[in-house]
Amino acid sequence: MVRVLSCLQPTGEIQLGNYLGAIRRWVQDQTPQSFHGVVDLHALTIPRDPAVLRAKTLETAQLLLAAGLDPNYTTIFVQSHVPEHPQMAWLLECTASLGELERMTQFKDKSAKTEGSFTSAGLLTYPTLMAADILLYDAELVPVGDDQRQHLELTRDVAQRFNSRYGTTFVIPRAGIAKVGARIMDLQEPTNKMSKSADSPQGTVKVLDEPKDIERKIKRAVTDTDGEVRFDPVTKPGVSNLLSILAATTGVADPASLAHNYQQYGPLKADTAAAVIEFLAPLQKRYHELSDDPGHVTQVLAAGAAKARTVASVVLARAKLNVGLLPG
Repeated sequence: MVRVLSCLQPTGEIQLGNYLGAIRRWVQDQTPQSFHGVVDLHALTIPRDPAVLRAKTLETAQLLLAAGLDPNYTTIFVQSHVPEHPQMAWLLECTASLGELERMTQFKDKSAKTEGSFTSAGLLTYPTLMAADILLYDAELVPVGDDQRQHLELTRDVAQRFNSRYGTTFVIPRAGIAKVGARIMDLQEPTNKMSKSADSPQGTVKVLDEPKDIERKIKRAVTDTDGEVRFDPVTKPGVSNLLSILAATTGVADPASLAHNYQQYGPLKADTAAAVIEFLAPLQKRYHELSDDPGHVTQVLAAGAAKARTVASVVLARAKLNVGLLPG
């Protein structure tokens, strides 16, 4: 059985694209060798309100549970509850080069946005913490999107360098090829992916949105002026996005096959809104049940951290021994 690691930052708002493109697949593919982390330490690269961070960390864990991840079957944990993560990150910081970290696309992009203001050192070094997240669990498979492939390549390079210097220590992970699925775009800017950020609040359907808000956002979705319903992402991105959302939330494999059911955009928008509301209803119901019992979620996360540490502590001890640290 292949060991898999997937993690999610407790920042922004989890939206329909996150759920359809990643979280739902984690649920469908979960095994006793699946590890799912809420990586709250990564969120610290940008100053955040402590109370908000705590609340978002709990919310993210509750959403993973509400989506169907089973803590009795898989391992769900909060990154900061497993102290092996920052300890391993330091060993990997001492193995990665400054040039490698400075070349990371996300570092260049994010540091450019903070030019003239505070840029934390963690923004530069957090790829080694991400590498620690992966290598601590001897993960063989890491499902990643295009924006994270560079980080996984760095993880592989650093692991191979560590193994070469100090002897075989780490499993070299490989990128998981995502199953073909809906690519959910912004409702107001349908050439851009739907995002967790707050850049386009009216174009983003959050998984915890009220039904009336979902309906309003979808009915105001950008389409075009020719009035023809057909699946053509290049020339009709807005209409095609609605068809993709409708297909993904009703279990239809081919969104193009739905186009012949519609002669106008209004009914397409109405049906898409209704389908999304119905699709998200079970997740929302379970989320609110978990929110009413935070003590249960806290116990689940404590058990998950203990379970994660049984693996992470062994791998960290192996790395510390191989690198030459004196056993305690």
